Formats: sequence, structure tokens, C-alpha cells
Amino acid sequence: MPRIINTFDPVERFVVGTVGEPGDRSFFLQARTGPRLASVLLEKTQVIAIAERLEILLRGLRRLDPGLSIERSEIDDQPLETPIVEEFRVGVVSLSWLSDREMVSIELQGVVESSAEDLASIEIEEIFNDDATEGPDVLRVIMTPSQTDAFVKRANAVVNAGRPPCPFCGLALDPTGHVCPRANGYRR
Repeated sequence: MPRIINTFDPVERFVVGTVGEPGDRSFFLQARTGPRLASVLLEKTQVIAIAERLEILLRGLRRLDPGLSIERSEIDDQPLETPIVEEFRVGVVSLSWLSDREMVSIELQGVVESSAEDLASIEIEEIFNDDATEGPDVLRVIMTPSQTDAFVKRANAVVNAGRPPCPFCGLALDPTGHVCPRANGYRR
């Protein structure tokens, strides 16, 4: 099947959101420019890692170039746009700073479901070749530092909106409690 590369350059809206109840949520990244909309599925831990890395990138940019304008923007609290059609499940994530344009680039690559023999026959250059006609689908998003800052704020809010942590062990509490390892297996 031919590779699909969805590029949003520049993106108008790039957000993370969830579908489902806390404890059983699916996390989506959604990009929109004009009428074009793309949604990709990923894990909560991937959302956390992306937000942390983008925050580190922005801090580094502020340190390197104090004159760089990163407007503080409000959190986009609107729901994900519907219909939510999963393009692919995210496997590999790449973040970069496009210094010539003063923009942040994020590439999300679909999970590769191949056998070990298939992977052994692929050269490393082919995996990261943007012009390759075969390979996992890609969502490429180009955004301003201000949009990046807004994305990080929303991602942190969405992740923290899940189940509260147990005060004893830190694991997520279900509405009915949970078996707490720090309480010798008693329900909390």
C-alpha cells in the first residue's frame, strides 16, 4: 500500500483530546487547516513525552534567542472535531526546530507492523526518507512557537484530567477504588 504523508504547513489548529471515560480513554492528536482534518491515535505516555519535549524545546529557544516572540495563548478548550477518523496509530515521533522559518515541526509516523525479516532487509536511510513511496503513513505538522506553547498547555490539561492518583502509591484510582500495593493489598 502506498505511503500517505499528510502535511499541515502551517497548521491552523493542532490539539490533543480524548474519547471515552477516565480509565478507558483513547488519546488523539488532531490537525486542521481549512477543511482538511487528520486525527491520529496515540498512547497517553506518548502525549506526555511529546508535551515534555516541546516544553524543553521552547525553553531552549527562549534561552538561545531572548528576542524570539512566543505569545502566550489561551488553552484551546474546544472538543475534538468530528467525525474522528483514525488515520493511524502513532509509532515514531520526531520534533525539530526549523530555524530558517522560526517554526516547530512535528512528524508522527504510523506503527510499522512488519516481521523481523522485513525490518532486517530495510536500510536505515529508507526508514527516514521523506520521498519514499512505501512505508508507514506520516502526519507532518508545522506550527509557530505560540501554537506549540498552546498545544503543551492543552496536552498537560488533558493528561491531568484523568483519574486522580492514589495518595499512597500514586497509581490511578478507579471510581470504586483500587488494590493499593502500599496498603498491603487493601482496597482504597
